[in-house]
Amino acid sequence: MDQAFRLHAPVVLPCDANCSVVRDAVVDVGADGRLGYVGPAANAPVLSDGVTVRELSGILLPGLINTHAHSPMTVLRGMGGDLPLMSWLQDVIWPAEGRLDGDDVRAGMRLGALEMLRHGVTTSVEMYFYGEPMVESVLEVGSRMVLTPAVIAAPGWDRLGSWLHMTDQISAWIDADGLRFGPGERIELGYGPHSAYTLPAEALPVIAAEAKQRSALLHIHVAESLAEDAHLRDEHGSVPLLLNSLGVFGGRVITAHSVHLSDVDIQLYAANRVGVGHCPGSNAKLASGTARLTDLRRHGVAVGLGTDGPASNDDLDLWEEIQLSAMLARLASSDAAALTAAQALLMATRDGAAAIGRDDLGTLAPGYWADLVHVDLDDPAFAAGIDVPAPQLLSNLVWAAGSRRVRDVWVAGDQVVSAGEATQVDRAAAAAEVHKVTHRLLAEA
Repeated sequence: MDQAFRLHAPVVLPCDANCSVVRDAVVDVGADGRLGYVGPAANAPVLSDGVTVRELSGILLPGLINTHAHSPMTVLRGMGGDLPLMSWLQDVIWPAEGRLDGDDVRAGMRLGALEMLRHGVTTSVEMYFYGEPMVESVLEVGSRMVLTPAVIAAPGWDRLGSWLHMTDQISAWIDADGLRFGPGERIELGYGPHSAYTLPAEALPVIAAEAKQRSALLHIHVAESLAEDAHLRDEHGSVPLLLNSLGVFGGRVITAHSVHLSDVDIQLYAANRVGVGHCPGSNAKLASGTARLTDLRRHGVAVGLGTDGPASNDDLDLWEEIQLSAMLARLASSDAAALTAAQALLMATRDGAAAIGRDDLGTLAPGYWADLVHVDLDDPAFAAGIDVPAPQLLSNLVWAAGSRRVRDVWVAGDQVVSAGEATQVDRAAAAAEVHKVTHRLLAEA
């Protein structure tokens, strides 16, 4: 973008620590794609000549952050949909992924990024392979991605090279292009060691050292299901204990799922500032279990929300995860106040940014990137209007409206969704490309 502008809305949710509700508010966006003033219109600075003002109905809030995804798996959506995790992975998904090429991944990521943007998800933390086509798709669509290319040593994956080769490729990429690059720093690179059970123990400290040296995010699956790592638990007590003993913790680390944790594991996370990508929808669909969300939060662990892949969820709508996280926390604790609407919303914004070690996303505040979502009021969820008490307004947004009233989205100040439709890419054409890939995979199976 090259021109500053102001957005004026009846309600702005900055997603600050208190989940404030600011009424009759404005948000200023600079020509650099970052935020300026955010607050009541009555206190707003006088605009410079040439700065336009756009009047919005409804609510303006930060773009949501999907802290764990494999979005190119849109091409695999629905495959093995009634299987438990390890059978689903080993018997259906990994063989199908073995037939994917870079063009297939490009098509899957393009559609996944479009799907997320139309739900108000502006940033996704991705673990997959064929990273360059993924970057091309994200830049084409206009969203934001933290790409942690997968590093894996499971049977059948040697076609991509050894775990050391994969790691060296990531390091070389960061050293060549920088940790963040692209318009509005839309791309960040990190490391994606798949899990402790798909890598030899000697790989994990090497990958962690490379990530720490570059201040890069390390993104790893931990304790998703009971069956996946039984031998590691028998030998080391738990996967978090193993990772800590190998020096994996201590840098920027987010652990996906982290369902089956002990009290000691949670304390270890808190002591080492380990983030968690909580994926209640995928965990429930695969019968992997229910994470100890309230315990993690009580110990000060930064917990964001993730969809996981669109073949295990099976969509990329983070608003559903907002609702599920609160519902399951309440069920697990028999406490209807275990996670409020405000707290659940912050998990998808501010807390998600904290979980991945970003201090420029997830909140509307000066200097942050102008990743914005406009939710309009043309919905029964807002039949009472917005002049209701703040807790009721947040409840209506989180529990009733969800993603269906997302109308406009900006990333680094560029409008990438207008009136509910993507502005940069033809969605029908993107869907047609995924159709071709999926039907080829089915024919080859």
